[in-house]
Amino acid sequence: MAKAIHMMIRVLDEARSVEFYRAALGLGIADRFQFDSFTLVYLRSPEADFEIELTINHGRTEPYALGNGYGHVAVAVDDLDAEHARLTASGFSPEPIKEFHREGALMAQFFFLTDPDGYRIEVLQQHGRYR
Repeated sequence: MAKAIHMMIRVLDEARSVEFYRAALGLGIADRFQFDSFTLVYLRSPEADFEIELTINHGRTEPYALGNGYGHVAVAVDDLDAEHARLTASGFSPEPIKEFHREGALMAQFFFLTDPDGYRIEVLQQHGRYR
């Protein structure tokens, strides 16, 4: 049985991205591997094994084209309102909180946040299937 272990995104500025994910999502560096032409940085939360792999291609100066295939990565939090307020106060400009209802019941409460390279992050209230 396959187990999801990480997702990879290409970023321009290692320090800027590491700081964003630390301050916004509480992710810290689990490992960092430097190669001749690129560096891999694995970010992880102390509460979960799933990681975000940042790939930094040395010498790259142009932003990456995200295309229309990438959607988002999602994280779940204990207190969505508190996280939204904290991110807003920290200057991250999260989008407004939204709700999805299905068959008359709350399915999800969430908002989106965008990282320095334009990748979208969905922040969900822990509820139902989102834990």
